[in-house]
Parts: sequence; structure tokens; C-alpha cells
Amino acid sequence: MADKEKAAAYWSANLRLILGSLVIWALCSFGFGILLRPMLSGIPVGGADLGFWFAQQGSILIFLALIFFYAWRMNKLDKEFGLEE
Repeated sequence: MADKEKAAAYWSANLRLILGSLVIWALCSFGFGILLRPMLSGIPVGGADLGFWFAQQGSILIFLALIFFYAWRMNKLDKEFGLEE
């Protein structure tokens, strides 16, 4: 594979990973915490309803999990393309 093709494939994989992470984060924080909150209000989680939990804690925990997932996946992607440190 030529260097330009390799760079394009790496960048494409990186963009897919970023886009997927942003979609998950937006769905959990904006979707579950704001838009779908009335639908989730009947499901109890730790003394509060699920919509409130997503708005207050869930979106932050999902964001932290996505940070670790992104770092792990990027390290794996770097190894696949021979760009590891």
C-alpha cells in the first residue's frame, strides 16, 4: 500500500472512530438526558429516575468510558498501521 493510501485509510478509520464516539455521547447526553427524559422517568435508578440519572451522572460516566475506549482503540489502530510509539 502506498504512503498516501495508507495515510488516507488511517485518517478514515480515525474519523469513523471519532464520529461513532460523538454519536454515542450525543445520544446519551442530549438524547437520554433531555429529549427522552419523560419516557425514562418511570424507571428507577438509585432513588432517581433514569432520565435524571443520564442528565446528571450517566452522560459524564459515558463520556469517561468513551475517553478510555478511544485511547485503547487508537493505540490498536496505530499498531495496525505501524505508527505506534
